[in-house]
Parts: sequence; C-alpha cells; structure tokens
Amino acid sequence: MRDRRSGAAAVARGGACGPAPPRAAARAVAVAAALALAGVLGGCAGEAGGEPAPTGGGSEPESGAEALSAPAPVVSGLEAPWSVVFHEGTPILSERDSGRILLLDPEGEVVELVTVDSTHRVEGGLLGLAVRDDHLYAYATFGDENRIVRYPLIGEGSSLAAGDPEPVLSGIPAGTNHNGGRIAFGPDGMLYATTGDAGDTDHAQDLDSLAGKILRMTPDGGVPSDNPFEGSHVYSYGHRNPQGIAWAEDGTMYASEFGQNTWDELNVIEAGGDYGWPEAEGLSGDARYIDPVQQWEPANASPSGIATHEGSIWIANLRGASLREVPLDAPASSVVHYAGEYGRIRDIAVAPDGRLWMVTGNTDGRGDPSPQDDRILRLPAP
Repeated sequence: MRDRRSGAAAVARGGACGPAPPRAAARAVAVAAALALAGVLGGCAGEAGGEPAPTGGGSEPESGAEALSAPAPVVSGLEAPWSVVFHEGTPILSERDSGRILLLDPEGEVVELVTVDSTHRVEGGLLGLAVRDDHLYAYATFGDENRIVRYPLIGEGSSLAAGDPEPVLSGIPAGTNHNGGRIAFGPDGMLYATTGDAGDTDHAQDLDSLAGKILRMTPDGGVPSDNPFEGSHVYSYGHRNPQGIAWAEDGTMYASEFGQNTWDELNVIEAGGDYGWPEAEGLSGDARYIDPVQQWEPANASPSGIATHEGSIWIANLRGASLREVPLDAPASSVVHYAGEYGRIRDIAVAPDGRLWMVTGNTDGRGDPSPQDDRILRLPAP
C-alpha cells in the first residue's frame, strides 16, 4: 500500500480545476459549527440502515428558510430509479433492479433505451449515469465487480438509440452493500466515480484497491497524468459508501457519504485526501484525516445524490426522507425540505431549464411506496 496523505497536507483541491483547500481556521469554524448541529446517534448498517425506513422519518429544519412549494410530477410508476441525466434536453434515467435505462419523450412517456445485463443484489445493480460527447456512461454491478461502460448515442429526442457498450473501467470490487455508484463529469472534463468499500473496510485505506474511493479518469477510462497517485485512478480514499458528487462554480468538489452507526457526511474533496474510514467516521479531529464540513445522524440523513444549484448544495436523503439544502457560503448549516412528504429521496439533478428534479426511492425494498411510486418530481422555479 502506498503512503497515506495527511488531511493537513497542502493538497490541491479539485486537481487542475479547483482552488486551494480551505485554511485551517475556516475548517475549524466549520467543524465547530457542525458539532453544534449534531444530534443523537443513529444506526445505519447499509445505505439506509438495518431496518426499513418509514416514509415519515424526516428531520426538522436546522436553520430558518422559506418552505419550498410542492413539486410537480414528471413521471410515476418507476421501479427503483437511481439516477437521472439529460442529453440535449432529453431526460435519461436508470432503474437499479431491472437494469433498464429509460428516456422520457416530449409527451412524458417512458421509452426503454437499453437494458444493461447487470447483477442486482440488494444495493448493487444499475446505478449512476453520466452523459458526455454523445456517449451515455453507466456504472453497474456485474457479478463480483462493478464496471463503468458507455454507449454511443444515436439520433435525438424520442428517437434516441444506444449503440453497443464499450468498456471504460472494470475491476471495482462489488458487494451486496456499499457499491457507491455515482458518476459525473467534473469541470475539468474528467469522469469521476464514487465507489464503496463493498463490505470490506480494509479496501478504503488500500490504495491498490479501487473500492472505498473517489476515482478520476479520462472519458475513455485512462489515468490522467495529474492524478495524485502516479498511474492510479484513485483521487481520494478512506470512503465508506459515497453516493453523491457535485462541483460549485469555483471548482470546489463536494461528496456525500453514508456512515455506519454514527455519522453521515458532507465532504469537500481534495486530491489525494484521506477521509478516514474505517479509522474515523464523522468529525474526528485527527490531523491524519480530512473532517467533513457537516455531519448528521443516519436516521435523519442517509445521503445519496447531490447537486449544486442557486448557491446551495442539494442533498437527497433516503432514511431521512427529505431534501436537504446546504448553503455554499455556510456549508456547516442546512435546512430540510419536504420532510416525510415523498418518502425516500434517491437523487437530485439540475434540468436544462434550471429546475431541480427529485427522484424518489421508495420501491428499493426499504421504503413504503405509495401507488404513484416511484416518481420524478420537478421542484418549483426559484
């Protein structure tokens, strides 16, 4: 295993595309504020805890903010949807258990684009999607490994078709739980992927393993020359099960992460950074690891997909059954929206018109689905 990098090291955030890490004083203020916000401990054995989450299990707002108006339905009757992206205005979404990649036509009808021959095991299956240069990227479980593949996209709108899959990256350890699975292109044009520890905590600190990491690669799966560890896809490590990544306008990279029995996290991601798992969970104060800018008890969070929009980070909460808003200028504070109103929330994405789309996750085996579930809902205009 290669040497770890200390959280106190002056590592460049965001590689070539981001500013320097926050100063120690700013980090200390954020840590202190997050500690003040922390509540009672909760249990979270997997991405949503050992017990099915009640749809009314959301937490109360942690700071004052205007309540959001009710979202409008976009589509209903989905089966364990996991990710939604947009290609030239056309929405494309994944279903974890069925392996189907679907698109929505202009009339709002669901059209099957392709079915991925993925392996569904509890938290594994067809997970994250990303789009770049007329290619659709998918992160999925195949037996005992997770892979990233891409499909050439042909045509447009409701006539869109997918070509044969092309390999991008394989060999990511897979497990029944903790598969990570979010993929997204950063402002530097590189593809980033979150990977879980696949149920083996030793993976997270092992720099020779692709599990328990955030990975960074070229669009065809190569290792960028400016990655923090020579010849390695590893961008950051010491992660348990991160499932959300997003960037602020200044290039700062954020990631959400499921904790185990104590704390879920919102992290600022630094190139080469060690986020502590399994030695640390939440705010540790240990200089060897990078502390989160905010933490929550798992019963009130279990954060999955995230997006940055209108000066805030928006976080989809599964067990917390809510949408959390974190101001970018005050990342140690937050407010909760729609607590318990729509059940488990799996993903949040910014549509081409600037509206947020919220993906519910009530048919994933841990929720309490309504007759309309699962759904995609469009938030009101800002």
